[in-house]
Amino acid sequence: MKKTFVIAAALSIFASCGGNEEQSTAKEEKAVEEKQQVVNVYTHRHYEPDQEIFQLFEDQTGIEVKVINASADELIQKMKMEGAQSPADVLITVDAGRLHRAKEQGLLQSIESDVLESSIPAYLQDVDNQWFGLTKRARIIVYAKDRVKPEELSTYEQLVSEKWDDKILVRSSSNIYNQSLMASIIANDGEETALDWAKGLVDNMARSPKGSDRDQVKAVVAGEGDLAIVNSYYIGKLLNSADEEEVNVAKQVGIFFPNQEGRGAHINVSGAGVAKHAPNKENAIRFIEFLIGEEAQQIFTVANYEYPVLESVAPSADIQAWGEFKEDTLNLTKLGENNKKAVLLFDEAGWK
Repeated sequence: MKKTFVIAAALSIFASCGGNEEQSTAKEEKAVEEKQQVVNVYTHRHYEPDQEIFQLFEDQTGIEVKVINASADELIQKMKMEGAQSPADVLITVDAGRLHRAKEQGLLQSIESDVLESSIPAYLQDVDNQWFGLTKRARIIVYAKDRVKPEELSTYEQLVSEKWDDKILVRSSSNIYNQSLMASIIANDGEETALDWAKGLVDNMARSPKGSDRDQVKAVVAGEGDLAIVNSYYIGKLLNSADEEEVNVAKQVGIFFPNQEGRGAHINVSGAGVAKHAPNKENAIRFIEFLIGEEAQQIFTVANYEYPVLESVAPSADIQAWGEFKEDTLNLTKLGENNKKAVLLFDEAGWK
């Protein structure tokens, strides 16, 4: 409203001026208005390539990207506290479970976008169009090349075999990546089987869960265990690390995509949704559409070792070296819907 008032006042003052001057003034005012367009992005992603993509969006659209970085929980809490006065236009975070949490708390809104709905596979979108996947990552098994043969591996469920007693490394059950994997097992196998799986995995753990996905890989190489469950892009990061020790760690492990004879490997996403009270809704939609365009998708896969959601964009050479694999096409909305059950079953199984 303030911009409209300023423009109207300016036109009134200069109404008596010549036609060319009036046109010039109108163009100047329009340029000022366009220059002031913004999209306010609350993002959990902390990767440098994202900043490059945001800058490209600014350069190509003239819309300024204002970014607030924090953890997913902090951003969700911030949006709740701000309420209807929140400046947030877009929420970006990793894992469908977290996106569902934001949806469940009424922080996102359904949107209509033919670009998003037609470009992103349906299983990578919220069923109510409140969030959309931007990049994919697989929850894989990494193994010590000198101690495990890939033909010894098959499924997530097979990890409870006595063969892997005291050999499995994995993060805490409080980690959202593990919660979403558990949620997918609940959806695919049922709660009883999921509970038995969690109990069996606990029995086969080489140590109490601790550390990050990178730490699990390093522990495999250090001989603390033979297998680890991690997200695929961490292997890309280790292989391309500036730290030679991390590169050497990555070279000593193999990558295995589970459940290839069945439903396929568990897939998750980084995703984005338009905030419930977005003051710049159209800019927000345009911004998310840009993120799943070919230029942005290429940067995501080359620079951050994530799988593109846009089928016309090929994975980076680093990722292609891991080979093609079958994905579990369970709609990721189920990961959020089953999150509470997953946490309860983890507790019952004794997964710390």
